[in-house]
Amino acid sequence: MASNRKMLVLGGDGIGPEVVKEVLRVVDWMAKKRSVSFDLQEGLVGGAAYDKHGTPLTDETLADAVDSDAVLFGAVGGTQYDDLPFEVKPERGLLRLRKEMDLFANLRPAMVFDAMADASSLKRDLVSGLDIMILRELTGGVYFGQPRGIDDLPDGTKKGYDTQVYTTPEIERIGRVAFDLARKRDGRVTSVEKANVMMSGVLWREVMTNLHKAEGEGVVLDHMYADNCAMQLVRNPKQFDVIVTDNLFGDILSDCAAMLTGSLGMLPSASLGAVDEVTGKRHALYEPVHGSAPDIAGKGIANPIAEMLSFAMALRYSFDMGEEADMLEQAIQNVLKSGLRTADIMQDGMARVSTTVMTDSLLKELDKLVSG
Repeated sequence: MASNRKMLVLGGDGIGPEVVKEVLRVVDWMAKKRSVSFDLQEGLVGGAAYDKHGTPLTDETLADAVDSDAVLFGAVGGTQYDDLPFEVKPERGLLRLRKEMDLFANLRPAMVFDAMADASSLKRDLVSGLDIMILRELTGGVYFGQPRGIDDLPDGTKKGYDTQVYTTPEIERIGRVAFDLARKRDGRVTSVEKANVMMSGVLWREVMTNLHKAEGEGVVLDHMYADNCAMQLVRNPKQFDVIVTDNLFGDILSDCAAMLTGSLGMLPSASLGAVDEVTGKRHALYEPVHGSAPDIAGKGIANPIAEMLSFAMALRYSFDMGEEADMLEQAIQNVLKSGLRTADIMQDGMARVSTTVMTDSLLKELDKLVSG
């Protein structure tokens, strides 16, 4: 089957290659059962790339990523790389991909499957039916701002510093994505910053307010300080629909929201660039939130669901395959409802299964959905 769906697969480190391998089984299933094929290419990133090439991301792999329709990413990092120089740490490979592909919009859904409501650290009534989208600006802010560094001071001590900086266009483009997402959901956007103590926050609130007046038809916009947002996420999370915020606060709040769902192993993400006005194509990278988890790597117990859901987001946002995305998400729902659990989401009365068996069960559910 010929395909123009080009997907670069970067397993990375730790459990990354393990969970990506399981998703490729679903890709193979789609080719056989749905006549949907992908032009797959695999590459190295993070510590795996450093081990072979001395860099966490080669120029060749970056070029392949730019040329693809979507990048399916596993995870990077590991304790064996802790002493590497900052510029060649595994995480720099991922940051370079985000920056060079201009993946400015990071979508992190926090959804609670019905079967997982009791796995949350919060009470069932607070999280049952939860469906939040956290939209994190990904290529600006304190993680990329200049100047940054560590200076030696005359008294023999040191000074470390980073710069939190945003421009009007950077805020406007992430704001537009937030409004577009909200229109397809419940129509509500909460813009989060620290305008009470940070000048970048003052600008963020000002730009979001003006953008809403000009382009926010059909969307309700509220503002909230980041510390209050963190509190409200664990107090009354269902008050939120779309949360849009900067790089630093988005990093923190999305991990906070992750635990509302019961496990980091359940959460996907999508990092999107701007749509090309000529080709209609956009750069995109899809990855689970959970990281490389080196302590369980190679044990066959990693939860593949976050990577599966990341692939579902790729189907939806990069390949316009909403039906297949819905089918995959329903199969996951059915497997969880049947009582199967990997170690990270294990509950009393459930059946603990390995990474591979979880995918075996998922494929059986996909078969049932197709035949039914």
